[in-house]
Amino acid sequence: MKTKSSFIIALVFLFATINSFAQELKVAVAANLQGVIKVLGKDFKQKTGIDIQPIVGSSGNLSTQIKNGAPFDLFLSADMSFPESLFKDGFSIKEPAVYAYGSLIICSTQNIGFENWERLLMTRRIKKIAIANPAIAPYGKAAEESLKLKGVLDDIQSKLVTGESISQVNTYVTTGTVDVGFTTRALVKDVEGKTTIYWKEIDPKTYTPIKQGMIILKQSKESANALKFYEYMLSPAAKKILKEYGYGV
Repeated sequence: MKTKSSFIIALVFLFATINSFAQELKVAVAANLQGVIKVLGKDFKQKTGIDIQPIVGSSGNLSTQIKNGAPFDLFLSADMSFPESLFKDGFSIKEPAVYAYGSLIICSTQNIGFENWERLLMTRRIKKIAIANPAIAPYGKAAEESLKLKGVLDDIQSKLVTGESISQVNTYVTTGTVDVGFTTRALVKDVEGKTTIYWKEIDPKTYTPIKQGMIILKQSKESANALKFYEYMLSPAAKKILKEYGYGV
């Protein structure tokens, strides 16, 4: 009987130990981070033993899910407006912080030349142009602002193919579904060695700076670990990785 009791106690201790190490954070992640979040998550786990489970989507859709009670611990947005709105509405325990600055590019799998890209878009050669939904995807909003400033948005409206998020735009571009697309510079790193991408960075003066913000969510059941990841995202280690993917830090 004593042996059996000792065995049960040992099992309880084993499961408790395993559970203590099986820590996981649910992180709502803007679609432009789809590639780099895997690298960041791996580095964070090596440093802390904590796993990251990314839930990827457009910033607007993720924000709506949070308001509807989605059980996320943190939110990494592609802009500051969604995190700031959530903070004002009481969904965050800490003010939003900028963890990176995004860069907008125009790109294609075809070597068509982007020296005068605004004129190129209006030619017959370009039939389909991918852009993320400006209402819910900050990179789509930035692209729309740039197109308006260049005075070509109305002229190319019929050519636009709207993606739900930047990840959908990236799929359109890399599969050749569209001729060109407006997306994050991180795509260049994401497809390195897999797909040849021809691209040009859009002048950042033509759109509102893409300040990417994050918040710790009030509904988090892992607030202590969420704070660790929040602080990690502001650390030199995370900034180095983000910089490799074309982000400003």
